[in-house]
Formats: sequence, structure tokens, C-alpha cells
Amino acid sequence: MSTLDQKVAWWRCCFFSDEAHFHISGCVNKQNMHYWSSVNPREIHQRPLHSDWVTVWCAISRIGIIGPYFFDEDDRAVTANSVRYVAMIQEFFAPALEELNAGLVWFQQNGATAHTAQKSMAVLREMFPSRLISLRGDISWPARSPDLTPLRLFLVGVSKGQSV
Repeated sequence: MSTLDQKVAWWRCCFFSDEAHFHISGCVNKQNMHYWSSVNPREIHQRPLHSDWVTVWCAISRIGIIGPYFFDEDDRAVTANSVRYVAMIQEFFAPALEELNAGLVWFQQNGATAHTAQKSMAVLREMFPSRLISLRGDISWPARSPDLTPLRLFLVGVSKGQSV
């Protein structure tokens, strides 16, 4: 395969990754979710100020799905900071990727702070030299680019206990 063919076909061996917060109460983060409705979206809905939630990460490619990974400590949900993100990459993602025997793959992530911290980028650059799509990566994550909707839809189904 020529270099041009490899550059054109990068998406065939690219893992697209994302994480999302899901509120157990059913409330929706309007920044992440967009939906059409026949009812008035400005209608007032009462909900708890701090509802229970879970942070879930997943990576998907033509090769397969790695995840979901639930960020938690001592059986309670936590957000993904750089320390937790690096631990997940090293202890969960890297072994799962090896198990798939995928060979040379690319990795895509958005520009979240946990993803682009120096420690996170160092680990990812070592795993994916010249094949990292990210803010400050080898290929820049485009400004104002939407998050990867298919992963969010997949994670919603998994979080609700629906089979894949």
C-alpha cells in the first residue's frame, strides 16, 4: 500500500473516542444533546439540583468497540480528569487494543482538558506516534467540531441497559 493510500484510508483503522455524562434522573445536558420535539422546549421542568450521574468513555472503529468504561472511585461516579484518563488509557484501553490485535491504528479524541493535559498527550503520543487526532495532536481536532454522535447514542443505550 502506498503512502497516499495509507493517508486516504486512515479512517479504516481509527478509533474514535469520547466520554459523556449521563444523569440517572433522565435530565439531559442540552450542550451535548440536540433533539426535535413537537412540544415547547422552553416549558419548565422541575428536577433535582444535583442528580446522580455517571461518566462513560468508549472508543469505536471499523475494527470493533472498546468499552464502555465507567469512571468511578469507591463505587461513586467521578468526572474524567487527566489522572483518571491516563489510568483508563493505560489500564483499560491499551490492553483491550492489544487484545483486538488491530495492528497499526490511529486514535481520535476531542479537546477536553483531561485529554489534552501534558501527561495524557505524552502517553497517547507514545502509543500512537504520528497517528493522534486531537487538539495539540499530530492532526488537529477542528475548532468548534461537534462531538461524535454515534458514540453518544451507543453510550445512551448501554447506560439504559439495552443490548448492543
